This record gives sequence, structure tokens and C-alpha cells, in this order.
Amino acid sequence: MIVLKDILYKVSIEAVKGSTEMEINQIDFDSRKIGADDVFIAIRGTVSDGHDYIEKAINQGAVAIVCDTFPELIVGGVTYVQVKDTNQALAFMATNFYGNPSQHLKLVGITGTNGKTTIASLLYQLFKKAGFKVGLLSTVKIMVDDIEHKATHTTPDSITINRYLREMVDSGVRHCFMEVSSHGIHQKRTEGLHFEGGVFTNLSHDHLDYHADFAEYRDVKKSFFDYLPKSAFALTNIDDKNGLVMLQNTSARKLTYALKSYANYKAQILENQLSGLLLKINDNEVWVRLIGTFNAYNLLAIYGSAVELGMDSLEALRLLSELESVSGRFQYIVSQDKITAVVDYAHTPDALENVLKTINDIRTKNEQLITIVGCGGDRDKTKRPVMANIATTMSDKTIITSDNPRTEKPEDIIADMEKGVEPQHYKKSMSITDRKQAIQAACQMAQPGDIILIAGKGHETYQEIQGVRYDFDDMKIVKELLTQLGK
Repeated sequence: MIVLKDILYKVSIEAVKGSTEMEINQIDFDSRKIGADDVFIAIRGTVSDGHDYIEKAINQGAVAIVCDTFPELIVGGVTYVQVKDTNQALAFMATNFYGNPSQHLKLVGITGTNGKTTIASLLYQLFKKAGFKVGLLSTVKIMVDDIEHKATHTTPDSITINRYLREMVDSGVRHCFMEVSSHGIHQKRTEGLHFEGGVFTNLSHDHLDYHADFAEYRDVKKSFFDYLPKSAFALTNIDDKNGLVMLQNTSARKLTYALKSYANYKAQILENQLSGLLLKINDNEVWVRLIGTFNAYNLLAIYGSAVELGMDSLEALRLLSELESVSGRFQYIVSQDKITAVVDYAHTPDALENVLKTINDIRTKNEQLITIVGCGGDRDKTKRPVMANIATTMSDKTIITSDNPRTEKPEDIIADMEKGVEPQHYKKSMSITDRKQAIQAACQMAQPGDIILIAGKGHETYQEIQGVRYDFDDMKIVKELLTQLGK
């Protein structure tokens, strides 16, 4: 059994009512999961306040409550710990409860607007190919070496992170690659973790529904690097205008990667085809199966991280050439009529522009590029017209449709997007609310050799409408429709 006082190490405590010498069973911030001898941590969330559920947690068997304000009703026999920040307290308590697992493996965090999933997933793939036992904490999935678990958030809560890290350590995993979101940093989910390295990809318009403005979004990302230890490495994309900002106050070893600037890890694109990229990385040429300038940056970050983790540079290059694209990240099929259908997670203006630029750089211009694009509901509304403008400007035809409307009306989201369509592009754009019908329309329009881009959902295999998740897989649907149409 674990004693309460032992898991309060590093927690900023303001007052205690009761004894911290008691033995406890589990810790949780969800009152529904509380049982006998558990500790309940009251978190103030964006939707609900854990302090409203303290009484419920005690009724279910909680013997200790961690809160930022003592409740009016103090129950005898229950210990109350008042802390400065319950999110931070939860992070330290979870780390202590699971025996500081991040201290026993090499944990690398990847942050930025775009590229996090690709870099984390391909680092996992690369180190697996090198013969290591590896862990992954990503938007797409959680891997404890070969065992897969479903992911629900880009950066899970502190308890989930530490529980999986503990499982990894117990399974012999020695490297773990983790996506670190701005939400996760802001909500202190990564506090208490020991990172061997941090990677910054890029920064563009996203999550401004959550952060007050772009400056706050940038500074939250930067704070991840501010707290890296001296023993860690901080690897940043110096071609991004915010790349150097990330390194300003870090104690970690400062390293850079770039395509356009002088950097520790430098690459040049020699060939860019639908079948792959020929790159020159630090004077060595390597052929890779991924395509596009954005993937050249991702591969540089992967290569730099591998070398900084002690891998031989030539071995790292050899393994780069064997990597395969991540589900929903520029994933494509070619039909019998040579129609290319690309599914990509591009859900920000910058990511959409990158993927469209990649396609336009490769194509002959003798074919049509048909883009299907939508925006999520209950999220940043300011990017909606911007994304529609990019799609209609850079495509021959555009279909504006639903993504995950969530609790919003799809028609309202589409109306917001349509405001970004310029008059000269009206005739080559249309709106179809039903996403499957939009994909079907694109397939019907497509002629042999044409390219269809389905943007926004990528790896997601569902569509969320009014709180209900329905099965919906862009890649599966476009394959079926092209087959049905005999294309």
C-alpha cells in the first residue's frame, strides 16, 4: 500500500486538515471512479468543477481530498489537503504514485501545431526497426511496445500518462515518444515528468478557441522547453519564425534543424515525387517513402532526435529509408482509372496549405485537383473562412462539407467557411453538407489521372454529430465509392 504523504512530494501545499500518514488505494480526479480508501483530486475544468463533487467522492469511499479551497462541510476521518494548483498537484501525485516512471526511460516530447503525430509515430517505428522496445503516446494510439491501446486525447491526463509509462518501464521499454499539446502543457499534464528531449515542429493558427491569442499559444508551447533539464536536448525548427523563441530560456542542449537556414541538422530536397523524396541530409543522400516539404522537416526532426539519443548517424539514415507513412497523414490510394485519392489530417490553415502545395508541386497540371474540406464544430471559428480560401485558391474544384460538427449545425459551419471564398472562385466551389455525399460527388467528377484530396479527419474513423459518434472512415469510403463507380 502507498502512504498519502509519500505521493505529496513536490506538491505546493497550503494547508492540511487531518493526517497524511494514512494508506491509500488509488488516486483520481473523476468522482465516478472513486472507491474505498481512494484520494479524490478536485480539478476546475472548462465544463465542470471537481469541487462540486467532493461530497459524492467521500460518499463513495474517498479518505482524502485534494482541493484549492476547503469545502464548507468538513467530514471527520477524511483528510483535506489544500494546494495552490490542483492540476499541478495531480501531475506530481500521479508521478509519485506510479514510482516516477519517466526517470527510468528516455522520454522525448514533440510539440508544435503540425507534425507531432508523424514525428512521434515514426520515431516509434524507427526505434522498433533498430531493435528497441519502444513506447508511444500519440493522438492516433498508445503503444506499450507491441501492445496497442486506444488514445482519447493528444496529451492524456497525468494519471493516464504515468500509468502507461509505468507499464512501459515494467515491460522493458527504454524509449518513449510523446505528443505534447498546448492544452496538455497549459493544464500541467506534463509536470513532474523527466524528459530526455523536446522537439518543436512549427507554429501556426490553431486552438485560438482555447488560448486567448496567438502570443499565449506560443508562450504555452515555449514553457515546455523552459522546464527541460540541462541533461535534455531541445531540437527546434529554425526555419519557423518562432523556432528560436522556444530556445530562449531553456537549460537544455540547444539544437536546430532546417531546410532553408544553417542548422545542426540540415536537409536539401533533391527529388519530390508521389513515390517519395530524395533528400540530402548533412551531406548524405537518402531516399524516403514519405513525400512533401513538410515531411522533409518531419524526417529531419526524427533523424536529429535519433542521433541525439545516441544512434549512429548512418544507421539512422538507413532506418529513415524504411519508414512508412502514418495513418491519415498523406495516405493515398490509386484507383484502376489512375485516380489518386489522398486522405490527410490537415485541419489547420497551415497544414492544408502544406498538403495542397505538396500536391501542386508534384502534379503535371494536366489533371484536376478536387479538394474536400470541412471544419470542426465547437472549435476555433476564425480559421473557417481562411481554410475555405486556401482550398478554393489552390484547387481546381472544392467541395465544402462537414467535418465533426459536434454540437453545432453543419450548415452554420459551412456558412462561416463560405465567407472566405473569393468571387473569382465561386464557380469552382460547392457546398454539400453530408460528408459521404461530398466524397461521392468528388468521385463522380474525377476523370482518369485526377487527384482527390479529402482533408480534415485523417486517421479518425468516426464523425461526431450532436454528441453521438458515427462510424466514418474517409479512406474506406473513398475506396468503396471509386470501386462502385467502376473507377
